[in-house]
Parts: sequence; C-alpha cells; structure tokens
Amino acid sequence: MAATGEARYRVSGMDCASCAAKIDTAVRRMPGVEDVSVSVTAGTMTVRHDETSNLTAIEKKVTGLGYSLAPLAGKAERALSEHRHDHHDHDHDHHHNHDSHDHSSHDHADHDHHDHAAKEIEGLHGHDHTPMDSPWWKSKKGRLTIVSGVALVAAYIVGHLVPSISSYAFVVAMLVGLVPIARRAVMAALAGTPFSIEMLMTIAAIGAVIINAGEEAATVVFLFLVGELLEGVAAGKARASIQSLTTLVPKTALIEDNGETREVQAESLKVGAVILVRPGDRIAADGTIIEGESAIDEAPVTGESTPVRKGVEAKVFAGTINTDAVLRVRVTAAAADNTIARVVKLVEEAQESKAPTERFIDRFSRYYTPGVVAVAALVAVTPPLVAGASWLEWIYKGLAILLIGCPCALVISTPAAIAAALSAGARSGLLLKGGAVLETMGRVTKVAFDKTGTLTEGKPKVTDVLGFGLTEAQVLSRAAALENGSSHPLALAILERAKSDGAPVPPAAEAKALPGKGVSGRVGGETLSLLSPQAARESAPLSAEQDARIETMNDEGKSVSVLLVDGKIAGLIAMRDEPRADARAGIEALRTAGVGSVMLTGDNARTAGAIAKGLGIEPHAQLLPEDKQRIVRELQAQKQIVAKVGDGINDAPALAAADVGIAMGGGTDVALETADAAALHGRVTDVANMVVLSRTTMSNIRQNISMALGLKAVFLVTTIAGITGLWPAILADTGATVLVTANAMRLLRWKGVFSGRLMSAR
Repeated sequence: MAATGEARYRVSGMDCASCAAKIDTAVRRMPGVEDVSVSVTAGTMTVRHDETSNLTAIEKKVTGLGYSLAPLAGKAERALSEHRHDHHDHDHDHHHNHDSHDHSSHDHADHDHHDHAAKEIEGLHGHDHTPMDSPWWKSKKGRLTIVSGVALVAAYIVGHLVPSISSYAFVVAMLVGLVPIARRAVMAALAGTPFSIEMLMTIAAIGAVIINAGEEAATVVFLFLVGELLEGVAAGKARASIQSLTTLVPKTALIEDNGETREVQAESLKVGAVILVRPGDRIAADGTIIEGESAIDEAPVTGESTPVRKGVEAKVFAGTINTDAVLRVRVTAAAADNTIARVVKLVEEAQESKAPTERFIDRFSRYYTPGVVAVAALVAVTPPLVAGASWLEWIYKGLAILLIGCPCALVISTPAAIAAALSAGARSGLLLKGGAVLETMGRVTKVAFDKTGTLTEGKPKVTDVLGFGLTEAQVLSRAAALENGSSHPLALAILERAKSDGAPVPPAAEAKALPGKGVSGRVGGETLSLLSPQAARESAPLSAEQDARIETMNDEGKSVSVLLVDGKIAGLIAMRDEPRADARAGIEALRTAGVGSVMLTGDNARTAGAIAKGLGIEPHAQLLPEDKQRIVRELQAQKQIVAKVGDGINDAPALAAADVGIAMGGGTDVALETADAAALHGRVTDVANMVVLSRTTMSNIRQNISMALGLKAVFLVTTIAGITGLWPAILADTGATVLVTANAMRLLRWKGVFSGRLMSAR
C-alpha cells in the first residue's frame, strides 16, 4: 500500500457537530492516522493514514462510540481491498470487462467479504442505503427513543398502581435510555473527549437518582433522546435532498456496439462509448451529441424550465431528459465524474470543510460542559458550607442545574442551519463549498465580474442588418451563402440569424476566404464579398453616411462586416457578444443588497465600455489573468470583501485570490475546482441570490443561538432563586431543541429571490 492511504466510510447515527467532533477526536488519536474529516450532512468519514495504522481497530473504535460504519466505494477501494486480504484483487480485474452478468457476480463477491457492509458499500452506485432512508422509527436511535418512552409510560402506570415501588420503576425507565448514553460517554472519554454532552447527561441523571428525582431524570433522558432524534431527522432531510440529485441519473443505458444496441448498467459506461437516447429517456451520461437534434429538458440539472434545443457537437448532461427525437451521444465522462456526481461530491466536500461557527460550537462544548459542572458544584456546596443552608435543598439545586445545562438545542443550532442552507442552495443550482463560504458570501461588498461568458453569452450575435437597395433578408441570405460551412464565430452568428429569420441560404460557388479581409464567392450570377470595413474601402468608396453608421456601431462595441454585390456596397451587418438576458437584473439585485460591481475583461476598452454602459457597471478592460488578480487584491487592500465571478481558465488566478470565487455556469473544470462556489445555471442574478442565502442563514443561526442560550439563562436564574423546579426547565430545553430544529429546517424551503426574468424589462 502507498505511504499514505485514504479510507472513506459511511457513518450512520451521527447527527450533530458534537458527534462529528467526538469521532474526529477518537480517530485522530489512533496510531498512523494523519488526518480525519467527518461530514455530518453527508454521513461520511475520510481517514488519511499511513501503513502503520490498523483500519479494523479504527472501525472498532467508531462502532464502540455507538455509530455504525460501512466502507464506501471510491477512494476507499484501495484501503478495502487490502483489508479483504487481497483475494479481492483478481476479482477486480475481471470486473472491468464488464457485462451485466459479471456485475452481479462481483456484487456477490463483495457481500461475502464484508457482510455487515454488503448493502452500504455501493455508495453512489446503484442503490444507496443510508439509515435515514428508512423511516425514523426503524433507525437505532428511533428504536431507543421509543423503548425509552414506553418504559417511561410503564413506570407511570406501575407507580400509580403500586406507589411503594414507583421510584424504582422510574430508575429502571431511566436506565433503559441512559445505558447507551452512558456507554457512549465512557467510550468518548477514553477516546479523548471527557466533556461530552453524554457525560453531562450521565452525571446529571445519576445525581437525580441521589436526590430522588428519578421521575424527572427519566423524562430528561427521554427528552434528550427525542432531541437527538429530531436532529437526526433534520440531518437526514438535508442529506436526502442532496442524495436525491444522484437518483436523477438513470440506472441503465442503451449502448451501441458494432451496429447493435444492448442495455448495460449506466455506471459501467466508459468514456468514448456511444449510447442511444430515445425520446422521453433520461440521458445516462455526460457526453456530446454525434447524431440527431432534440429539445433537452435540463431542469433537473440547471433548474431551467424551458427545454434547450441541442444538435450535433452540443454537450449534454447526465440526468437531463431528451424530449423529442432520437439522439446518439458519445460519452465524455465516467459515471463517477459526471456533472451530477461532481455536484454531489462538491457538496459533500463542502460539508467536510466545516464553518468557523461550527467549530465555534465544538470549542463551545469543550468549555461549556466543564463550566456547567463547575457552576452546579459551587451551587451545591457553597450555601451549605458558607451559610449553613440545608444540604439537600442545594444539592438538589446543583443537580437541577446540571439537568438544565444539557445543551441539546445549542449544538444543533449551527450545523442544522448550514446543512439545510447548503442543500437548499444546491437545489436552486447554487453550490457553496462549505459553511465558511456560506458565511463570507453574506459579507461581500464588491463583486468583480468577468465579461465574456459571465455577463455576456460568450458568442457574437447579429445585432443590426442594413441594406442599401436590398431588403434585410436579401442581405442576410447573401452573407449566409458566403459563410455557409465556416466555423468562425462571426460566420456562425450570421448563419444563426439567417436561420432564425427564415432567410433562404442559396448555394455559393467558388467561395473562398480572403485572409485578413473576409470571404468572396458567386451566388446565382452575382459576385459577392463580405469584407471588413478597411478591406471594403479598398474596393469601393463608402459614402459619408455609411462611414458614420460604421463608426457609431464600432463605438457601441460592435464589429461590422460590409456586403459588396458586383463591387458595389449593398449592406452592413453588425455583430456583438450580447449581455445575458439577466445581466442587468443581476447587477441591480446586487445593488439592492448593497453590493457594488465591477467588470474585468481582456476585451478592448471600446467594447467593454459599451457593454458596461448598458449594464450600469464600472469597466476595467484589456486585462491579462494576472491583472484581474491584481485588481482583486487592490480592492481587498481597500478593505473590501471581494467575490470574483468567472467562467474560464484565465479567471482561475483571480478566483483563487478573491474572498469568494464563484464559477459561472457549467464553466470549465478548472474554474469549478478553484472556485469556492458555483452558479450552475449561469445566471447573473444567482450571485445576488447567494448573498441573500448567506445572510438568511447567518441570521437564522443567530436566532437559534439566542433562543437556546436565552431560555437556558432564564431557567438557570429561576432555579437558583428557587422559583422553578426541574420540570419547567426540562420542558423549556426540549422546547428550544424543537424550535431550533424547526427554525433551521425553514431554510430547506428557501428559493432564490431574484429570478432575473421579472426584472429584465428592456
């Protein structure tokens, strides 16, 4: 095995940051472990280790803490094969020449080796069994909660029938729920987290028995379990909404092999294979169309409701729906790298890189638990020793404080909100890689936009057609006839316009390119040429009016081609890379949110100025990649928090330098890798939506923390003052837990505020 290996596991039973922190601490202390990252939302753990480590011991450790563990395919494959005594390797080779029969036999091989993980190893493959997929009452936590509740009710009934043994009945009921909690507390303490919440619970419950508050203790234990379960359900909801993205990709595909088609598992498709997509089918892999033209419904991936027409050479994504014609598609990405898998991977990584506030909670419980214990001890001991008050009364109060102190609600407040926000974002096509990015986004003060492909469509469009003695359609037909078959962007723009206007494209004879000037040819007896204004002036004089027209168009950032018929000037065609439909709305939306925008572009100053004026944004033109980065740094030096939005390789340096780098649209892979966030739909308004999502989430977290702490503080005071006993405090904490979870779950329903359609009044 290599010097360092990486093992990935699916961990079930985790549902809050403190769970993750506990596993993290325990595994970090194991020999040979270099790094651990645990994601609550994804339900995964990644362990980087060298060859001295013992994976089996690591697994035992985690299961000892009360979580269940299953190796995940993917990066873990290496680690797994080592730990299946290598008789997996040969099996693996024949797994590659993969017809569907092999697939099943290979699965059986899997199941023999690792029975407890048999169901879960497939990870994103085929079927994904995470514990939260089953209804909550089937999970380990759910069962424990139910049993504990039943025991509590039983204790009440027994207590009423036979009052003499009622206290014992409650102690038994409490132990039902407490034993698993106490076991976890001890394991966590041995693994290096002595001050876990479980430990606090255990001490509090034992104390309660001493002061004969078995009834309250049993209730607290039950409520604690309910709180944990709620949080598990919340985490599961967030997880499910991301996992649901993976179910978009169909399980099987029709592959073409030597002229015949057969059905294969979609995940076995290799790059370069050709698949047949029938109308109404979901496309099984990322690829390019090699035959056919159809409208493709990309709503599952981009959220755009209108189907996009795509023909030969166009890129299609896995999970999108082919609506009206048969397509043949060449696969360009293996199942593990297709768009949706990348989105899921980015989101999962995002959740492993924890937000500072989440770490704040980890730090918080490290001090909070011993703090509560210390306060409780002081309350119990000081008044009797100093003022000779009744021991029993104050010990009762001290232990009551322990029970009140159990910070169930506090711990959920942040991770639940962040998980919900990240998945709501992902569903609206906003990918944020992690809580830290989510936080920074709301504080952004300046957004630097790239021009081409971000604020504009990225390809020229015909904006004006002028005829001198010819109609618009005639000018277009002749120009299109000359350009037919060319792949130059300006030629494509002319052909596209001719197609959309329904102008006929007659065949051209002797068509040839005149390097640096334009094209010429013969169409139906006329000699035609389409030239740049400079070249046109050499062969025919332009009138003053025509010169003025060309000049105005150039000032608007348009490039102009001149059509000559038999040596006379017959028309002008102007083209420009036009702004996206929602560019203006997007910049307005940012302004509304109090965020300024600048445009950075490598394009010439004239075009940049013209586009910027139309959008109401300040331009910086003729920049190289390092200039873009320099401007980002300069803005940061003025104490601005900068988000950089770009789509290309040349944006990578600036994306990396900015406080938040946002990749636009599908973008290039490099942009997606270096960026901290991605607007998958390529909408300019999505940048403003990210700002809003971030601000909404942060205020949600603030509400949660203040709710939880506020209620605690109130009851801490009233208990010491002897106004309230245990019951109100316990109910208040449960209330807080439920409130905080519900409040965080509100974020799951978040939808983008700015759509860019309503506002784009031209």
